[in-house]
Amino acid sequence: MRERTPQASLTAVLMVRPARHTDLPALERLAEVAIPRLTNLPAHRDRLEERISRSNDAFRREVEFPGDEHYTFVLEDRERQTVVGTATLRALAGARDAYYTYRQETLIHASQQLNVRREVQTLALSHEVSDATLLCALSLDPGYQGTSAESLLRRSRLMFIAQYPERFAEMLAVAFPGFLDAQGESPFWNSVGRHFFVRNYEEINHIAGVRSKSFIAEVMPQFPLYLPLLTSQARAAIGREHPQHERALAEMLAEGFQRSRHVDIFDAGPVVKGERFRLETLRRASWHPVRIRPEESLPDTEPALVANQKREDFRCVVAPYALSPTGQLMLSPEHAEVLGVEEGRAILAAPLDLPTAPDKGEL
Repeated sequence: MRERTPQASLTAVLMVRPARHTDLPALERLAEVAIPRLTNLPAHRDRLEERISRSNDAFRREVEFPGDEHYTFVLEDRERQTVVGTATLRALAGARDAYYTYRQETLIHASQQLNVRREVQTLALSHEVSDATLLCALSLDPGYQGTSAESLLRRSRLMFIAQYPERFAEMLAVAFPGFLDAQGESPFWNSVGRHFFVRNYEEINHIAGVRSKSFIAEVMPQFPLYLPLLTSQARAAIGREHPQHERALAEMLAEGFQRSRHVDIFDAGPVVKGERFRLETLRRASWHPVRIRPEESLPDTEPALVANQKREDFRCVVAPYALSPTGQLMLSPEHAEVLGVEEGRAILAAPLDLPTAPDKGEL
């Protein structure tokens, strides 16, 4: 089979769809190649198999409001007939167990007698993010990183939310992996969590993946952590993303997510939040009837995320945003076949490109 360049990700060979049980080996491989290892995508066959079963049930279930549904998607390279990426939506982060984070706070210590006033930064346990929908467990084959495949996999979940808003919370959140040092250790974990678990980062990462992070909050101190008492390395890691996820964080900020005061209780990675009606993909998405035309006759135009409206057979691809004078979206026969749509059917489209946006502060 011939090798393809990353630019081939702009064609119809790449498609996001719900995960199936036959995708289990691919999910195992993607869990192994994730950098860093993700607690919400454990390299554990039974957990991954359970994840697929829960996802299948969620896609089939009639839902009026968000609950404990997990929707797992995969990115399939149809030419190679292999799954090269995965990502998940948790309808409600704390539906089963409270979703704990550390919230950054400021306490004021003052004494009139001593004429002293100090502002001290603290971290306090919080389960505020429990009420948000969580975009999580994203892993992409290294050969597809740096292409439109990343945006397709990451933002196709927003295209699904746009079609089924009743299934998700008004607030969406993304927790990014935190900073690790050259030895693969978390300075934050070593300064905080390790004192209570006596386990290194790699060990606790594996346990949290097989179980959940809720047990960490049960053992961690319930009182605020005063940042001046932590090591300088731990303080510097708070709210800092892993270098491999800098581009992903930048895209989510351009999407309309904002940095929050919350960080992961495990490695202090940043948690970004966004009200879904403010996000670019949902705000700019629009419905168009399909018009099928030969690929060579389509105008040269900007690419778009294009999704069908079949819940259990959801499909999302990158295709040219080619509109006819009457507002029809012109698709090639190949794209129409991948999406499983016929002429005249309605499809949802949103521009692939996002505006360059500055960091908008905290939410």
